[in-house]
Amino acid sequence: MSVDVYLNFNGNCREAVEFYAEVFGTEKPRMMTFGQAPPNPEFPLQEDAKHLIMHARLDIDGSNVMFSDVFPGMPFVAGTNISLSIVNKDIEKIKSFFHKLKEGGTVGMELQETFWSKCYGSLKDKFGIDWQFNYDNGSMGM
Repeated sequence: MSVDVYLNFNGNCREAVEFYAEVFGTEKPRMMTFGQAPPNPEFPLQEDAKHLIMHARLDIDGSNVMFSDVFPGMPFVAGTNISLSIVNKDIEKIKSFFHKLKEGGTVGMELQETFWSKCYGSLKDKFGIDWQFNYDNGSMGM
């Protein structure tokens, strides 16, 4: 298991990922846009936001670095646009870490099934650090 870095951008994620891929000589990055995600009636997506990057990942010198644009309408503050991401094949570890880190913190999204993971959640811990948790059974693909 490793702790991965997740960087958020304000509409220029594609440009950033392509730049970092070139700088670090990685494979051509695969990117998923918000428009490629299944529609969610609770969060309707404006047409002009469908091209924004929902998720991309690069292996930079052995470290997993993930990227996305902020979801349209969500706040973006340069300097706080980073979170740490736990990706693990042990769902019980994910649940344990999540429940311990949420003590005194603020849950952004309770652990739940999403279209990309059987168990995903996010929170800000009591020290103000943003965390994401993803169960990876080997089918995440990105």
